[in-house]
Amino acid sequence: MGIQLTGHVIGLLKEYMRDLVEQAAQEAQAQQTFGFEPASYRPDQAISDLLAILDDRIESEGMQVGLPDDFLHDMWTQCNDAQRHIADNVWLESRAGGTACSKARVRELTYRTLIEYLERQGD
Repeated sequence: MGIQLTGHVIGLLKEYMRDLVEQAAQEAQAQQTFGFEPASYRPDQAISDLLAILDDRIESEGMQVGLPDDFLHDMWTQCNDAQRHIADNVWLESRAGGTACSKARVRELTYRTLIEYLERQGD
């Protein structure tokens, strides 16, 4: 049994994911302004960041936004199961571009792959 991916839940996930991608882009811009080199960033870190924001949002507004009680646990399990697939896909897509991926790009690729994985699991 996996996550029930209603349109509402997918919409919330995508909103949280967009927030994280935007946050990473803003961090990169601030780092560049001050002359800092961006640290390398991996898909497993992107997943951890997503699970952390889900934990925070569920704690602060879970009932109000309509997420099921066991949503975080189910997401953790699904993310754990998908980790190898996500890492492989992000690696392939990042190599296709020829340049090192920024934190925002790694998050974008990771979350797109995760959504696709979750949708396939629901079929």
